[in-house]
Order: sequence, then C-alpha cells, then structure tokens
Amino acid sequence: MQHFLLSAKARTLSLKKIYKMGETAAYELFRQIRWPETDGEAVCPQCGCCESYNITTRRKFKCKACHHQYSVTSGTILHSRKLDFTDLLAAICVFVTGSKGISAVQFSRTLDVQYKTAWVLCHKMRECLADETDTHKLDGEVEIDGAYFGGHIRPSNHKSDRIDRRLKHHQTGTRRVVIAMRERMGRTLPFVRKSEAEGVALAHGIVQDGTTIFADEASHWDKLAWGYDTKRVNHSTEYSLGGGIHTNWVESYFARLRKMVSGQHHWVSPKYLQQYAEHAAWLEDHRRECTGALAKRIARAAMKAPKSTKFGGYWQRAVA
Repeated sequence: MQHFLLSAKARTLSLKKIYKMGETAAYELFRQIRWPETDGEAVCPQCGCCESYNITTRRKFKCKACHHQYSVTSGTILHSRKLDFTDLLAAICVFVTGSKGISAVQFSRTLDVQYKTAWVLCHKMRECLADETDTHKLDGEVEIDGAYFGGHIRPSNHKSDRIDRRLKHHQTGTRRVVIAMRERMGRTLPFVRKSEAEGVALAHGIVQDGTTIFADEASHWDKLAWGYDTKRVNHSTEYSLGGGIHTNWVESYFARLRKMVSGQHHWVSPKYLQQYAEHAAWLEDHRRECTGALAKRIARAAMKAPKSTKFGGYWQRAVA
C-alpha cells in the first residue's frame, strides 16, 4: 500500500502552482483568508466598519468611518511585510512541505531573500502555529517523556585530558530538556525546561483527571500515580510491554525533533528551542494532511495572530 506522503493526494500545493496563480490571485486569496465573513471585503481593524475606499495603487484601504488606512496584513503577524503575496504564499508552502523543517539558509536561497528575512519569517510562522494549542488540554491516553538537547562539550584530543562530560560541573549550562506530552490520536504539547522532573507539575496542569498516562521507568514519574492511572515501561529491558503499554508515539515525536535539530538546523539556541519543539510537534500532529491544507492552516493562523512582540523589528533591536 502506498504511503500517504508519496501519493498525489498529499501534493495539492506546490511552488509551480503558486507562481502560475499570479500576484492578483494570491492577493485575493489572502483577502478571503483575512475576512472570510465578508467574502474578502475589507473590514477596518480599527473600528470594524465594513465600508472602505479601495486604494488600488498601493493595495490599501481607507476606512470611511475613521479614515484609518490599512492593508490586508495590517495588525497581523505579517504586519509591515515587504514580500509580494505570491512570494509570501510560496514561503508558507516551503515552510510546511519540509517534513523535518527547513533551515533559514536554505529558506533564503530557495526564495532569494536575505537570511535575516528568512529567519524572522520562519520564527513568525512558528509563533502563529503554536497558537493552535495555547489553551489545549489532554485526556484519554497520554504518553509523557523527555529528551535532552544542546550543551555538547567537545572531548579533548588526548585521552588523559578528557573529562566526564556527564557531570553537572563539567557542562556548559546550555543543556535543556524538551518534555513532551502526546495524546494518542490527538495533539503533542512540548515544553522546554532544565530538568525532566519538572514535567510532573506540567502534567498536573494540562492532563485532565481520569486520563491514563504512559511513562518510562524514571523515578520522578512515580508522582503521577497520585492523580492518574499510570502505565510504566522499563526501557532498560524492553520498549513495549504489549497491550498498548509503551511510549512509542512520544518517542516518534522526539525522533522528528532530533532530525530537525541535527539534520536541518545543526544547532539550536536554548533561547529558541521552544519554537523549534512546537514546530516539530505541529508537523507530527498534521503529518497526514495535504500540503494545501497545511498552507491554509498557517495562512489562517498568520491572519489571526497579532503583531509579533518577539520578532517584529528583531534585527533592528539587535543592532541597537
């Protein structure tokens, strides 16, 4: 049986289709996404008035009530964008088709934009896709585990000079753990912390009562038995006990994240590890959706998300 990602059903959007569509059609698509209630007719973000003058030379609108001038991306996470709408749609397409993500260098080469533009745009898309699970709760059957990233210390050339890199006082302080809770047939919620034991408190705040939690043999997960039905598997002796007692689903997520970090980005700062972890979770949760559906998800999320406080004017602040 053919894998879904190899089938024609998975390829409903491509760069070829986007550039054949043209700038006008791409612009109209963004209008439909921004204002679906009015069938693409502009609505003032300032006062909510549905009547505006159309400034066709600049693709802007002027509200008849408050005289505020705005565009289709005003007030969204794509506020002050300089890319054409075909390039913006192509950027979204490239972003969602990378099953293990895409590096900012490759992104900039594919779209012929500066590295800084590619880096900020990717992070803005990661920020808006994370909005899907901001208030999400997990129930049913949930797997929980942690995986460590970063903090690598290169071993010395001579064996006599080498240290035990596992000891805390020999580490760099940049090592972080991604604690992931994955609901079977549901969503994956990752959190970046310094210790895996912090996952117990996270679970009590996110996993609903009556849920069955699957975890490995780590002793800190023992506390989960106080509020949940827990099933444990000792990975030092087996990966699965049969009867559905395993953590293979959350391990599948970690496999994707590791390949994203090591294979695509090569190195991720602990400051931004949360964004990459959420990106990998989004890709894992929507892996069975076609490229067109994924692109629409990102576009809708971008049109709903407010201006980014983290990445709006990022490089200008860095220079200052």
